[in-house]
Amino acid sequence: MVRRMGIHAVHEAVASGQPIDRVIVARGLHGERVQEIVDLARRRGIPVRFESREQLDRMAEGERHQGVIALAASKAPLEIEDLLAKAKTPGLVVLLDGIEDPRNLGAIVRTALAAGADGLVIPERRAAGLTETVARTSAGAIEHLPVARVKNLARAMEELKSAGYWIVGLDERGEKPHTAMDYTGPIALVMGGEGRGLHELTRKQCDWVVAIPTTGPVRSLNVSVAAGVVLFEAVRQRMAKAAGGQSPSAKPAKPKPGEG
Repeated sequence: MVRRMGIHAVHEAVASGQPIDRVIVARGLHGERVQEIVDLARRRGIPVRFESREQLDRMAEGERHQGVIALAASKAPLEIEDLLAKAKTPGLVVLLDGIEDPRNLGAIVRTALAAGADGLVIPERRAAGLTETVARTSAGAIEHLPVARVKNLARAMEELKSAGYWIVGLDERGEKPHTAMDYTGPIALVMGGEGRGLHELTRKQCDWVVAIPTTGPVRSLNVSVAAGVVLFEAVRQRMAKAAGGQSPSAKPAKPKPGEG
């Protein structure tokens, strides 16, 4: 993760248009130059977080930071409209509802690219950003997979619905197994955060919520593993349909919301 520390260095990084994941400011820190950084970051859509000075000291690892640190992103995120413009037909998009571990995010990026997904949508707040750790864990996949960063995930889901996507949430409390879904059309797959699953608002925006059947005392999977299971079920179905020209299974055609 590339860090810019100190008022002058952070101001220059934000003002110059570098891809910045977030700006962190010590709580209670005031001053015209600090406010300038905060205002400029917000105008550019860069999340600003206020943390304790002790937290900034740990992040700075002994270097002088003056109460302000910027974490540089490994790549600049897209707008969701740009991501959809690049999508193939039928589209396959992955949305992450608050994945906080950068290693999980990197693993999902790598899996999504391998599964032929068109892109990834992540929220600005309470989620891992596009850091160097993500880039390393993705084994270079981050350079090839379009990523959109949005202020409001529920609104992004509405945009996807308007573009013709069916929204499928993955949660261990899902009403049906993931294999009961038809993934051969335009699909947006929504994954919940570690240990918490889908937020209630996100869940309500889904057309369906599915679960991966498991056995044994540990009933939940790591989120990056779960993403792989469902994404490659989508791959299997799409390949089967392309080869046979018909539905990949004997399941009835997918009902519209409210019909089944």
